[in-house]
Amino acid sequence: MMNRYEMIYIIDAGLEDSARKELVEKVSALIEANGGEIEKVDETWGKRKLAYAINYKTEGWYVLVTFKAPVELPRELERNLQINENILRYLVVKLEEKRSAVKPRANRPAPVAAPAEYAPVSEDAPVAEEAAPAEEAAPAAEEAAPAEEAAPADAE
Repeated sequence: MMNRYEMIYIIDAGLEDSARKELVEKVSALIEANGGEIEKVDETWGKRKLAYAINYKTEGWYVLVTFKAPVELPRELERNLQINENILRYLVVKLEEKRSAVKPRANRPAPVAAPAEYAPVSEDAPVAEEAAPAEEAAPAAEEAAPAEEAAPADAE
């Protein structure tokens, strides 16, 4: 079974261009020799300053490789990368296929809003009477509040 992998490794920046290209070719050949298929070799990241010194080196050349390979290849690849002293760091990651755990919903027609019935307001209807009961309830609540505050004071 072939899985998709992504590998990034950092080559010592002190290496000459020809030696660096040979090392990239060597790693690519190692992948192909062990049954892998290289999809892409990306050197556009190029030479960068490292976040921290690795073996007293502060710059490195970044290489990103995407490939398909059998399950056993990453272990062999990491073993070879670890032996090579010109490779400062490496990381091989298995790429997962994006799968959704959510089932797609059936397309339902959008609900149509029922038309609101238009009730014309007659000019004869008094508007102030509707607010009057609320105004009457407010003074009753204010009268009850002082009585409640006085009750605990008497109890003490």
